[in-house]
Amino acid sequence: MPSLTSPFADLDLIRQPDQANDPLQAFDAADEYLLQRFAEQAPAAHSRVLVLNDSFGALAASLSGRVAVVSSGDSYLAHLALDKNLARNARPEVPFVPASATWQGPFDCVLLRVPKTLALLEEQLIRLQGQLAPGAQVIAGAMVKHLPRAAGDLLEKYVGPVQASLAQKKARLLTATATERATAVSPYPTRYLLDAPPLTLVNHANVFCREGLDIGTRAFLPHLPSNLGGARVADLGCGNGVLAIASALSNPEAHYTLVDESYMAVRSAEENWRAALGERPADFVAADGLAGHPKQSLDVVLCNPPFHQQQVVGDFLAWRMFQQAREALVVGGALYIVGNRHLGYHSKLARLFRGVEQVAATPKFVILKARK
Repeated sequence: MPSLTSPFADLDLIRQPDQANDPLQAFDAADEYLLQRFAEQAPAAHSRVLVLNDSFGALAASLSGRVAVVSSGDSYLAHLALDKNLARNARPEVPFVPASATWQGPFDCVLLRVPKTLALLEEQLIRLQGQLAPGAQVIAGAMVKHLPRAAGDLLEKYVGPVQASLAQKKARLLTATATERATAVSPYPTRYLLDAPPLTLVNHANVFCREGLDIGTRAFLPHLPSNLGGARVADLGCGNGVLAIASALSNPEAHYTLVDESYMAVRSAEENWRAALGERPADFVAADGLAGHPKQSLDVVLCNPPFHQQQVVGDFLAWRMFQQAREALVVGGALYIVGNRHLGYHSKLARLFRGVEQVAATPKFVILKARK
């Protein structure tokens, strides 16, 4: 794999989750451009630097030991990649603050990868209020094809005047210099109402479909398994937790684990569970799916699998979740999923499970049950 060379370090980096013969590298030209621009500032060793949305730790690992760096983002996999890449390159530890928590400034500089979800960017910029040292810069980077015009507007609104760089290797930087701004109130989390079951659902800024229920979950809800008794159930990729909550309301004795790699999703799920089910016990876990979950410890897994990781579209994550579910299920246990018809999940599940049946279908989606 290519190494990342910058004025701060030469690093051998890996992506997460692990994928044999992964054709993708763990950094891109926007990471290189950000490090180059920051080096031009000749930062002092005591400079406090906040790194936001560092996909696989390329930025924070490069700066580790050179400045006082803190990393923050909403991805457990990014956190895992940072820790693995620090160890892999014998770099000093870097504190990581989940996006669901609050970092502590003041920071002299912020290096920011523009996230796919602009709501997350807006929430992060609002949280920077009062966290920037006088004259601090927020340097945002992205590949040009993934850089929306609104990103510059948000930097201007919440931080200060913005200067755009020339494109370099198809990457561009937006640099905002902190100036006094009116205190902003975050519009997040958002809330929406669900008719059946009747719920008000809280959605923090980076939650999938935070403005309303996605059509796949809507198709899935009427077909969740019932009569589960005291079953051990996992909502894999739980988002705001609606599948687990709806299932729990009709299965009062079952025990639920809600897991997602988004810290904001897990926080949303826990808040929604408490609002709907009070102090009923459940586990809320930010994790790499069911990796590391005890084998044969679950009776049922519910899953609306993702079809992308950051900007990369594919079924790698879904396939991996199916494999994890099979490992965690007891013999006779079942995985229930919803998926677009064209994705062909039936044939994929049939390679892992002894029986796959169609529970229901709409013109666009199928709900499948795969029994171990």
